[in-house]
Amino acid sequence: MRNIALFDLDHTLIPIDSDYEWGQFLCRTGAVDADAFARRNADFFAQYQAGTLDPVEYLEFALGTLAQFPRSRLDELHAQFMQEVIQPVLLPVAFDLIKKHQDQDDLIAIITATNRFVTAPIAKALGVQHLMAAEPELDAAGNITGKLLGVPSSGAGKVVHLQDWLAKQEVTQPRQLSDFNNSYFYSDSQNDIPLLERVSHPVATNPNDKLRAYAQTKGWPQLHLFDKQ
Repeated sequence: MRNIALFDLDHTLIPIDSDYEWGQFLCRTGAVDADAFARRNADFFAQYQAGTLDPVEYLEFALGTLAQFPRSRLDELHAQFMQEVIQPVLLPVAFDLIKKHQDQDDLIAIITATNRFVTAPIAKALGVQHLMAAEPELDAAGNITGKLLGVPSSGAGKVVHLQDWLAKQEVTQPRQLSDFNNSYFYSDSQNDIPLLERVSHPVATNPNDKLRAYAQTKGWPQLHLFDKQ
């Protein structure tokens, strides 16, 4: 039986929060009202760090911002974002960790609370085919409507997204976590404890203070990728 390796994205595989930095990028390039957006973005980021973020409220804000632009303009902005912000923080240690699981022929996926528009190109750049993320509704022309499809992919929502994704795999493949020999999940945040507790090998990766303390009580290994830089 195969193993499965799951990765959070922000502060786990990359040393930044891609959602927050996308907002900062929009402000810096003049795509949005910088003062108003930056205040709300900073408030939401502080709530996320404190573990008090309402994911639906935040996603409605984030997706509503995306809905202001035609998809062609969004794609242009994201290409610039990748070049200026993301490419410099795609570090060898992250590629090495992913490659370790690729070499073992593990099923690999990124599962993130950030929306698919922001994260899909990042997952591709990391060489990870499978992505579970907050899903924006699209209209017939591919434009983002501002609405969220399904449940947020944060907290216990990551467990829901994973279960739904596994259930859709080919019948010849494992279709629930218990079908794998080993299941790994790498994350930096206490927000991901619901999924960390479901896998056989939870790894607190670049953990924040709350996850570090919790991991110590559970005897989970801790991995500090970016301390090596």
